Amino acid sequence: MRRTTAARGGWPRAAALTLGLLGLLGSQVVTATQPAEAAETANPAALKEFYSQVPNWQPCKFNSALDCATLVVPMDYGKPKQERIALSVSRLKASDPAKRRGILLSNPGGPGGSGLALPTYFYGTPLTEVYDLIGFDPRGVNESTLLSCEVTTDLHKLSSRPEDKDFAAWTASARQSEEACRKAGGALRKHVNTPNTARDMDVIRGVLGEKKLSYVGYSYGTYLGAVYGSLFPKQLDRSVLDSSVHPEWIWRQQFKQQSVAFRDNVDLWAEWAGQRNNRFGIGKTKAEVLATVEQVAAKLHATPADGFDRTQFDAGVGGGARYRFNWEFLAEDVKYFRDFQPGSAEFAEAAKAGKELATLGLAQLRAGVFDTVTCEADWPRDLNSYYQDMREFRDRYPYGLGVTRAAPRTCTFRSFTPPEKPVKLKRKGYQTGVVIQADGDTQTHYDGGPAMAERLEDHLISVADEGRHGLYALGGNTCVDEHVNRYLVDGVLPPSRVICAGTPRPDVPTDAESASSRSRRLAPTPPGALAEKVRQAAVANKVANLPF
Repeated sequence: MRRTTAARGGWPRAAALTLGLLGLLGSQVVTATQPAEAAETANPAALKEFYSQVPNWQPCKFNSALDCATLVVPMDYGKPKQERIALSVSRLKASDPAKRRGILLSNPGGPGGSGLALPTYFYGTPLTEVYDLIGFDPRGVNESTLLSCEVTTDLHKLSSRPEDKDFAAWTASARQSEEACRKAGGALRKHVNTPNTARDMDVIRGVLGEKKLSYVGYSYGTYLGAVYGSLFPKQLDRSVLDSSVHPEWIWRQQFKQQSVAFRDNVDLWAEWAGQRNNRFGIGKTKAEVLATVEQVAAKLHATPADGFDRTQFDAGVGGGARYRFNWEFLAEDVKYFRDFQPGSAEFAEAAKAGKELATLGLAQLRAGVFDTVTCEADWPRDLNSYYQDMREFRDRYPYGLGVTRAAPRTCTFRSFTPPEKPVKLKRKGYQTGVVIQADGDTQTHYDGGPAMAERLEDHLISVADEGRHGLYALGGNTCVDEHVNRYLVDGVLPPSRVICAGTPRPDVPTDAESASSRSRRLAPTPPGALAEKVRQAAVANKVANLPF
């Protein structure tokens, strides 16, 4: 299957994703102090009162099928007698007590995603019979003690291809954003990090009276699960890390590699469309198709269509190419933009569909946790290094707004000193787990999966020719679901390396196939149907609304 390497430079995600990530930036970089302790004590005397809490379960307000409770944990685990914060937890009890084998915690990613409703995502799986499914809002999130940043207005204009003279405004937005987080973050902010969230998970385990917990983590949640296993190896049972971050890319390189994944998907789509020129008419080769894309980009830069400009188009191309079932829609949309004149009804309809494509990625996330957890590792301080990357990324990775992942962020200007360094990930003392990774995932680049599997000596399920993010129980991939269900329920590992097929590409014959079979030439989709088709595709995609 197709693979890319870190040396190719950049980083992944869906088109709208970038729009949501733009507001991240900060103040002065300070180096973290002590490393996170690699061998945590499961229940030290100083934490006994937290582990011995008795939860008061009540039906959750948002879903009466779940029970909810609020726990108390230390804000600073190094000083557990001082400030305390609330932790909101949900539970779906195992439906077959005779088969019950323990609890399974889950995390949807983010960082900063609410996990209270996540147990409901496993409806219809055998997990509901054998596990009490536990969700939680991590510290700083939603119903737990909330960490907020003040809302700011960007000082720069979002552009997929900014000029050098615009870089200073991007930097100013980053600095302003970090200042807004500093003002609103209080004492809590520096204690919102992955090791402390892992410690909170262990308190949940202890409060529920379990010796061990099993775990399913998506996206950023894969890193959280790996940190938990590194800190509490004796307390981790079965572990599934779905759409994994790269253990060596915490966190700036993780962002940059999203742009590479976007470009890889666009190149694959362009090659596919070029083989079907009789159907789409936008070029006979990958190079010709990409030239048409650039022609449309230039056209929209000169004359935006109903407010739809080059930046939104670049975002839409990245988002549309990510999901294989959208490839046909994207090719048709590019053709309409190329052929119709500004001001025409058809051009306005294409603009509407293009806006839908541009938002196929992820919802915007503006809360304090994302702008804080991603600062737990040190970021470069030299602005010239960011500007050099921005020049490269605006040219090489415009699709999916790749330049935004190279620009300065909140963490460039971090205004607090992290109390500990990132955890050194390792697996020692708990059983082999499973890592799942899609080949074309633009949020967590494919390379992260093999790297995490190698680091933890886990087994790897790769999903070929697939752009989805979050496969198990979310993506409708029977192959993945069968392997993971058998592992989580029966303890049977898949082979050390498995390749599952991804979502099929659109069933559009190539020009060569059409000629040889003399098949009827398919009529193009009427422009009025484009936006609705794209909207339906977006609804069908169950990816979590989070950056990672």
